[in-house]
Amino acid sequence: MLRIPNHRVVATTGKRLAPFDRARTFVTLLVLIHHSVLNFTYFGHGDSQRWLGFDLVVLFNDSFFMALMFFISGLFVWNSLAWKGWAAYLGERAWRLGVPFLVSIFVLMPIAYYPTFLRYHLPGTTDLGFLHFWRDIFVVGPWPSGPAWFLWVLLALDTVAAALWRVAPGAVESVGRIVHGARDRPVAVFVAFLAVTIAAYEPLRLAFGDASWLEPGGLPLPIQTSRILLYTTYFLAGVIVGTTDLKTGLLAENGALARRWPLWLALAAVFYAAILALVYVHHNWVADFNTPPRSWGVGYSLAFAIFSAAMCFTVPAIHLRFAHLRWPLLDAMQPSAYGIYLLHYIFIVWLQYAVFDLRLDAGAKFAIVFLGTLSLSWAIASALRKIPLVGRMT
Repeated sequence: MLRIPNHRVVATTGKRLAPFDRARTFVTLLVLIHHSVLNFTYFGHGDSQRWLGFDLVVLFNDSFFMALMFFISGLFVWNSLAWKGWAAYLGERAWRLGVPFLVSIFVLMPIAYYPTFLRYHLPGTTDLGFLHFWRDIFVVGPWPSGPAWFLWVLLALDTVAAALWRVAPGAVESVGRIVHGARDRPVAVFVAFLAVTIAAYEPLRLAFGDASWLEPGGLPLPIQTSRILLYTTYFLAGVIVGTTDLKTGLLAENGALARRWPLWLALAAVFYAAILALVYVHHNWVADFNTPPRSWGVGYSLAFAIFSAAMCFTVPAIHLRFAHLRWPLLDAMQPSAYGIYLLHYIFIVWLQYAVFDLRLDAGAKFAIVFLGTLSLSWAIASALRKIPLVGRMT
């Protein structure tokens, strides 16, 4: 343990913790799968070749994976603030998150979205030049951020955490000590975490639904309206857990939470099935599809919240419990995972555009898009990491 000024106690980082690196890389892999299948779903209304199984993949991922990413991102925040101080910490985060966000919205996303422009603007009906398209994004709009929305939200939450470090460190650390003290009672921690999840998600979900996105001033700063408090809550939960030693606390490799991974997995499976059942009811028995009964909305938001909370325990628990095993793909991807996340959407959209008119089934098209995206974004990210300036960023 490292004691720093003002009696703030945090864990030293030591070497990287493989279970959390793997969990974060696993979510990155899910993001690639998620975006690869979207065009071949009935939900997405894209390619003419579709498969219902891909809709289930999208529903599964969308119900937890970004909330989990915010939780994992919060785990090392407090320790970094203790080690660097708030000003240096925010400067480092601005470099690592802010600069890639700007590169994404000004360069990467226009390149990624250009095939969509080509698909719906036939030759002879408009100027097809990329520079024309690029200019119109900023002048006419819409100005998309794509997957980079995660970066600006995470940077904003990092700023909130730095403010808490400055004005109320004792309050955050006192809650962290309570969680650490309950490390052998993970069910009690889960119940409390679930209650907070429901409180953060259900009111906004009932008020706005899941289709609403907040886009202030038309700027590329979107966030899903119903999940503003959910993502904030999961990030701050990670911050709180990270105020004490991760190796001996709630997320210890041999801790009670990790040993109970079958319980979390079973709970997640039950409530994913509940989500599927509610979606089936919505599609087949609800008279007005766009305005389902409030009772349906309450049931769906509760099933979503429980599934999301259960998966937030399941994924870390499995990676902690089986940390001693080899995870070849995740371990190989980990150094380039951030770069893969930043670059992948270009290849997703261009490959979906390339296979659009091919006489292939949805599974074959998905395989081309996913494997092509993974290999190309991984190769380029690995190459870019050899440039010292980029390596410091990714």
